[in-house]
Amino acid sequence: MATRQAATRAVTLRTGDARDLAIVDALMTQAFDPRYGEAWTRSQCLGVLALTGVHLTLAFVDDVPAGFTMTRSVADEAELLLIAVAPDYRRRGVGTALIRAAIAECSVGAIAKLHLEVRAGNDAVKMYVTHGFAKVGERRAYYRGKTGVAYDAHTYSKDINS
Repeated sequence: MATRQAATRAVTLRTGDARDLAIVDALMTQAFDPRYGEAWTRSQCLGVLALTGVHLTLAFVDDVPAGFTMTRSVADEAELLLIAVAPDYRRRGVGTALIRAAIAECSVGAIAKLHLEVRAGNDAVKMYVTHGFAKVGERRAYYRGKTGVAYDAHTYSKDINS
């Protein structure tokens, strides 16, 4: 019988950059099921990281990469472009630490809203709702996996000052 692992001792966050793309690639490979088409390529990540207002945050547990977020801020709004948590670290506080850090980063700046999109049926929706995100829309056939099957995305938004 499988036992649930104890809660993560401590999640350490640090700002990342293009030099961390090998870590980002490895985490996406672990975290994103290819049948859904949610992972980005290294060149997509590199291109986005070069844009103004993009922030990469890496999460570590005992110096082991456990997750990351990539956000982009424009004017008074921000978007959570990517969030990935390695399967071994799910439900152990890593995703929560990353979401809280993204929200805190928005609070420090002049950001009024934080947006994200997530594949319909993704278990992470529960975490987003817990942190104050509300569903605001849907994008039909937004994700396309390796087999060509399309999946809808739901869009969520959070008012930062509420």
